[in-house]
Amino acid sequence: MAMLNQHEILDTIKMIDQQKLDVRTITMGISLRSCASDSMGKLCDKVYDHICRTAKDLCRVGRDIEDEFGIPIVNKRISVTPIALIAESTGASDYNPVARALDRAAKEVGVNFIGGFSALVHKGMTSGDKVLINSIPEALATTELVCSSVNVGTTRAGINMDAVYEMGKTIKRAAELTAERDGIGAAKLVAFCNAVEDNPFMAGAFHGVGEADSVINVGVSGPGVVKSALEQCKGQPFDVVAETIKRTAFRVTRVGQLVAREASSRLNVPFGIVDLSLAPTPAVGDSVARILTEMGLEQAGAPGTTAALALLNDAVKKGGVMASSHVGGLSGAFIPVSEDEGMIEAAASGALTLEKLEAMTCVCSVGLDMIAIPGDTSAETIAAILADEAAIGMVNNKTTAVRLIPAPGKNVGDFVEFGGLLGRAPVMAVNTFGCADFVRRGGRIPAPIHSLKN
Repeated sequence: MAMLNQHEILDTIKMIDQQKLDVRTITMGISLRSCASDSMGKLCDKVYDHICRTAKDLCRVGRDIEDEFGIPIVNKRISVTPIALIAESTGASDYNPVARALDRAAKEVGVNFIGGFSALVHKGMTSGDKVLINSIPEALATTELVCSSVNVGTTRAGINMDAVYEMGKTIKRAAELTAERDGIGAAKLVAFCNAVEDNPFMAGAFHGVGEADSVINVGVSGPGVVKSALEQCKGQPFDVVAETIKRTAFRVTRVGQLVAREASSRLNVPFGIVDLSLAPTPAVGDSVARILTEMGLEQAGAPGTTAALALLNDAVKKGGVMASSHVGGLSGAFIPVSEDEGMIEAAASGALTLEKLEAMTCVCSVGLDMIAIPGDTSAETIAAILADEAAIGMVNNKTTAVRLIPAPGKNVGDFVEFGGLLGRAPVMAVNTFGCADFVRRGGRIPAPIHSLKN
């Protein structure tokens, strides 16, 4: 990467000091394929030792880069090979011991989260996949840092509706086992369609089987920077808006590229990708929703929201891709309700509904993210919402995901409180018409015809 010039350096300082620019995460992906064993005890020991050995310097290096460059790095994280792939050889009927080993290792090396308690079941489920899914609720209730994900569909395979139904029940159970914390277990669980192998963001990160032994992936942020840039072009046509976002995304991604290269060099671990997604936080001034209102909407969710988000997502990708030799992950704009103060306000005021959010997911980076729903929502309804979102991903050949929190004991209008980056969210209304007979059909929704392009 070319050296930053003086103007860029001053711009970057302003973005960090005044506009909440940060690197959201340095995520080290670690392959655990060499840890496979014929006993659960051996597997857990190998997993713990391998993670601690590989990631021992990750947090120190992250702090050193923060200190030297003055760039805030909010999280240091680890992603690992989907556990269903390496635990099946043990023949165990419960994978919670592996989850606890992951949690211990994450705490030992000092990271904020570890992702990869995961399974890939888009075309079918092996015995190990079934054990993994059955283990998720307890795993998320009894660990602090472990995150879980399950891929239930792809454009080429279709949607595994048996897995979708299982995930509906799993999400509900994960919330119930953490009822005293507003169902936070479900906040650490993602159901995907078209999951990617190099995603640095939680809760969906895992280290794909096509990856190297270890890799450094970086996720940037910067909604506040984009909003600040748009404040300088009030009333201008959308051509100017798009160009402004592109230029801003370029500068934000350059910061991520710099951090990724430095971390890769110092850790002697290959550089993977920069994920240039605009990742919001609950802090005022760090909101994707506020970018949309800066374009002229009264609230996120008003007519025009989907078009505004489509422009934002596209411009972010066009600007960011020029700033790094390897852009990947999810890359675009996230719309998690509980993690974005503007989305929280829009949902609480009634401007933003679940159905509008679903429409917005057609054009954003991921999907229905960090949305609290009434605790008495049935597993079948949750599964049907998941199926809808997976269908959007499958047909449009994009990654979509669902992270719903059926908050135990909570009703529409109540709030859930998670704290930190997970934030807080109003409980949103869910369509109460029945869908159980649809979900219980099982089988596989066939892939769309364009899946055959070869």
